[in-house]
Amino acid sequence: MYKNYKVLGLITARGGSKGVPGKNIKPLLGRPLLVYTIESAKAAQYFDRVILTTDDPKIAEVGRQHGCEVPFMRPKEIAQDDTKDFPVFLHALEWLEKHEGWKPDFIVHLRPTYPLRKFSSIEKGIEMLANNPGADSVWTVSTPPVPPYKIFHISQSGYLNPVITIPGEKEAFCWGRQKLPRTYAHYGQVDVTRYATVMEKKSVSGDRILPYVIEEENIDINSPIDWEFAEFLLSKKQRHG
Repeated sequence: MYKNYKVLGLITARGGSKGVPGKNIKPLLGRPLLVYTIESAKAAQYFDRVILTTDDPKIAEVGRQHGCEVPFMRPKEIAQDDTKDFPVFLHALEWLEKHEGWKPDFIVHLRPTYPLRKFSSIEKGIEMLANNPGADSVWTVSTPPVPPYKIFHISQSGYLNPVITIPGEKEAFCWGRQKLPRTYAHYGQVDVTRYATVMEKKSVSGDRILPYVIEEENIDINSPIDWEFAEFLLSKKQRHG
């Protein structure tokens, strides 16, 4: 517990992955991918509980075997490819309050596809929200590999048009990165939100999102190439400590 806040770690791991089939429990250097997130959560301070929400019995069993709570199974209707985070949060929070009479102050969203996440990053995200009472949430962000000013869409006529322009500036997409306004992409290895943000604002972020800039730990496994890169980085980390 941090400064009298009750903190819930919520690991979201549904079945049915298409990019890397069965990725949440697929062995990554000998351990199921999910376990990296469970272990980083267990190493972090401040958690009152760490809960896994999943629709898949096999994922649930791996979670239990490695010390994670699985007090309920997630309904299939909120475990689809296009399911947003909000109904998953809402289901978990409503279940805990209804069946156990328990509710947290903070919810830390821990996606299992970030095996390089550091436990210290989890702690800092919690501390940031606790120390900033005006914020609805804390989101981890990083500099995107391509600035949005250099991203295009293809028009109906078949030509490239920039997605974002700078008012009064011609062809800003030709500028060097250093001259372009600094932008950040949401990666989400550690997102922390208030219970009130979810239940009262009906949102996992709210309006006042505090940025937590992390320029590493950003490997999000969604494809076989991501998997191979994560294996390379983890192997290197294990060799060099």
